[in-house]
Amino acid sequence: MTTIRREVLTLPAAPPGPDNPLPPLRPLDEAHRIDDRDRAALPRDMARQVDYEPLRSLLPVRVRDGYGRDRAPRALDALVIENDRLRATVLPGLGGRIASLFHKPTERELLYVNPVFQPADFALNGAWFSGGIEWNIGATGHTTLSCSPVHAARVPAPDGGEMLRLWEWERLRDLPFQVDLWLPDGSDFLRVGVRIRNPHERPVPTYWWSNIAVPEDRRVLAPADEAWHFGYERRLRRIPVPSYDGADRTYPLNSTYPADYFYEVADGRRRWIAALDEDGHGLAQTSTDALRGRKLFVWGAGPGGRRWQEWLTEPGTGGYCEIQAGLARTQLEHVKLEAESEVSWLEAYGPLDAEPDGEWHAVLRGAEERLEHALPRADVDAAYAAWLRYADAEPGERLAGGSGWGALEVLRTGWKLPGTPFEEHTLGEEQEPWLHLLRAGYLPEPDRRLPPGQTLVARSWRDMLETAPATPDTEYHLGVAQWHAGDLAQAERSWERGLNGAAGRWPLLRCLALADREGGHPERAADRYADAFDDLCARREAPEGGAGEEQWRAVTAALGREAIEALLAAGRPEDARAVWERLPEEVRTRGRFRLTEAQLLHTEGRLTEARAVYDEGFEVADLREGDESIGRLWARLTDEPLPARHDFRMRPDGG
Repeated sequence: MTTIRREVLTLPAAPPGPDNPLPPLRPLDEAHRIDDRDRAALPRDMARQVDYEPLRSLLPVRVRDGYGRDRAPRALDALVIENDRLRATVLPGLGGRIASLFHKPTERELLYVNPVFQPADFALNGAWFSGGIEWNIGATGHTTLSCSPVHAARVPAPDGGEMLRLWEWERLRDLPFQVDLWLPDGSDFLRVGVRIRNPHERPVPTYWWSNIAVPEDRRVLAPADEAWHFGYERRLRRIPVPSYDGADRTYPLNSTYPADYFYEVADGRRRWIAALDEDGHGLAQTSTDALRGRKLFVWGAGPGGRRWQEWLTEPGTGGYCEIQAGLARTQLEHVKLEAESEVSWLEAYGPLDAEPDGEWHAVLRGAEERLEHALPRADVDAAYAAWLRYADAEPGERLAGGSGWGALEVLRTGWKLPGTPFEEHTLGEEQEPWLHLLRAGYLPEPDRRLPPGQTLVARSWRDMLETAPATPDTEYHLGVAQWHAGDLAQAERSWERGLNGAAGRWPLLRCLALADREGGHPERAADRYADAFDDLCARREAPEGGAGEEQWRAVTAALGREAIEALLAAGRPEDARAVWERLPEEVRTRGRFRLTEAQLLHTEGRLTEARAVYDEGFEVADLREGDESIGRLWARLTDEPLPARHDFRMRPDGG
């Protein structure tokens, strides 16, 4: 019998810490942008989808950058779905990640299992961790739900047993989605049914990639003779498969730098990808045709890729690569989901034994034949058809709880979403002010001892803010929503109006400062940032202990960092030093702020002291994917080679 049970997984874990309380008004520093030189060579459908509403803002989501790198044993809630052949371990508190897929007859783990939980700055909103199978929805990149809880419950399965349903509300595009996992009796393959719904009366861009981490000492097979190669130099090129530039790129360690290989799978060909070890054992993923894309991501054998691999886990752990499957040909594209429609598909994950070495087409034929024997393509299509009849089945016993944002949207709209209930009891403190706005027409008076809460930015919420009484708090949130909508001038007017009568001016001053910096007014931005930090320090009234004190530390660090950057950009190191000196000691000793200190010392001409910061050592816990600031500053301080511990370069020099 297939069973679903609760379990506790204990790992060395870094605490996730608080979210950044400042609304992310800046455009994304997203590594996955195509160089304009390559656009003309793209197929027409790819070019159209590359240009179709790329994400320009993280709002209403907040940045998660409060984690560190000190790990201690931590109990993680897990859900285990198991039959006599496979055991899948799911983490509902961390985006529904499948942390392990264990094949019992051969006693083999099919995935790369990270022995620690260590957040790093790879998700669209920051915190992400490596390992297992992740469900990426929203926009190009790792989902904002990487380290967030999702709803989970038991649901009837097509074979008469039970499924594990995961569901949540994706906030970047305002779309509900579900992931149903089940294991038929005696099956070696985990079935995964996925559905994304668009309840809106307008088309919405959507995105999905299932990312599967596997050990990197594998050969990756996909039914293709060409691929689109994309590296961190942002060039997209069509290349032959398996060999390119003198090396067989289907072996992950044959690449030097991190790179994506998006395979061109011909129309009508079965959709699958596999990673096999030298003895021919490994994992296969296959799906119905709606999930058309297949990809290999490699860290490469160069020093930067190796350093990132070390960064994401603990010493002595082997490296990994990722095999992936998505809705489009590449992850640089978004797909139009028509109004009041849905898209769904079925995936399957299980063991595959096949010969990995030899002539490419012979290897593919052999693997495809073994996959067809293990799980016929027709059976995948039949499982999808059977699952669709259960996709609307109402969840039974609740096994985990997600956020209340979906419940708030359902209350606002009255949408009926069978199978994925977003119930009113899931509403929490974050949704409380917005529920009050919905029902009473105005925002409640905020707790002045805490930083402002999250801002909802969708058109309907913006309309409500525009008709609500014009309090400083309302003007603050309205300005954020207008900024998100691209009405920058009106956003600034709202923030300026809010300053009249505002008890605490720093949230509004910070928004205006950032607007000045984005608008090319560095001196005015510096003035406003300095005023905002002064006001924050004067008005800090955190409740003693608990989440309130944690939030104030987080906002002091976030605003201090932005203020120092703006003051240095305006050529005012003395004022930047004044901000630095008022940061709490606990903040100044963090790796991120040790790097800031080195930058400040360099600007002040104190090069020996700046170099000493490197020699003493620091770790920037929230170092962003592709960020080269550590290496750039080092090059200004010395001609010596960049120390290995600071070498996170993901592209060739000058790339």
